[in-house]
Amino acid sequence: MTDDEDWIMRPCVRGMCLYESMLSGKIGLHDIARMNEALDVLEINRHKAQALQPRE
Repeated sequence: MTDDEDWIMRPCVRGMCLYESMLSGKIGLHDIARMNEALDVLEINRHKAQALQPRE
């Protein structure tokens, strides 16, 4: 899959939307961008939380 396809498919793979909704136009590129931004924030926060965990 190309990088562009990864970006488009990421919300579907993460369960935020249905692929059919993208195909039908119910979800547009603006929506996909917002979902990807939210996923990026979750990932950043997860990394920050892991960095704060005490090491064993």
